[in-house]
Amino acid sequence: METPLISVLMPAYNSEKYIAEAIQSVLNQTYKNFELHIIDDGSSDGTFAIIDSFNDPRIVKTRAPQNRGLVATRNALIEQARGKYIAYLDNDDVAFPNRLEKQLEFLEAKKADICSGAYQTFNQETGERRNSKQRYTDSDIRALISVYCPLCNPAVMGRTEIFKKFPYHPGNDHAEDYSLWQEIALAGYRFANIKDKLITYRIHPQQISRVQNSSAATIFDRCRADYVRGLGIDPTLCPHKIPFIQRLALAPQFLIQLNKKIRGISFSANYQIYARFQPKGNLLWKPFTRLERLIVAIFSTIYGRRNSN
Repeated sequence: METPLISVLMPAYNSEKYIAEAIQSVLNQTYKNFELHIIDDGSSDGTFAIIDSFNDPRIVKTRAPQNRGLVATRNALIEQARGKYIAYLDNDDVAFPNRLEKQLEFLEAKKADICSGAYQTFNQETGERRNSKQRYTDSDIRALISVYCPLCNPAVMGRTEIFKKFPYHPGNDHAEDYSLWQEIALAGYRFANIKDKLITYRIHPQQISRVQNSSAATIFDRCRADYVRGLGIDPTLCPHKIPFIQRLALAPQFLIQLNKKIRGISFSANYQIYARFQPKGNLLWKPFTRLERLIVAIFSTIYGRRNSN
């Protein structure tokens, strides 16, 4: 059998409603030289029976005897991967038919080490679909990691050697992807988002990210502080909502240091980061907070460009 160039990894847990569509979207890819690894992490519903109903020889099926959690399952999938590249897809999302082809072309051109891309959200309860708003450059992605995860995790594809070198760490549950991108960014690897839509990201009540937001918040805060510290910036300057006088003293300081550490951050990314320092005031103050954001973002961007020459 031909050695697959791409290993698609899909962790599965109690996803009998959606997983058949997810698997079929991988099998329908225009690019064919891939393997699909699926680990059923001790599901208590009919998930594995649905996985087992697919007979495509490119699918590698594993059933864990008990639930071990997402971190252990992702690491086990990475160990199984044989391809030059790893592509993720969650068990409730759907890949566009040319997703692998587009990302492979991008990565083979050595434009980045890891890439995600644009995507479409689908709200299972309301039927509403929305297109994502992404930042595409390595500089913007690295900068935005200081406030949130700017990569759509189930649309990520990258060099397998990187994922094998940087396994997921226990203790970062619900932020395991975010903390991994931070570690990889600090190691100097290049990121990108491509402009083509790659997946439909399904939003539904059973998602862990929606059910356990409160427990995730503390982990996200710790990860943000670790990343900022890794950049050589005082983590007490981490973006968080603070009053006007304190904000004017600290927020520009953070952006100046960030633009010094990461060259080429765009105005839009600086603008977006500064917004994380501003509370959601009443509508009367909105024009003033936007003006404040605009001025600081322009100054930070100009500063960054001058210091990159």
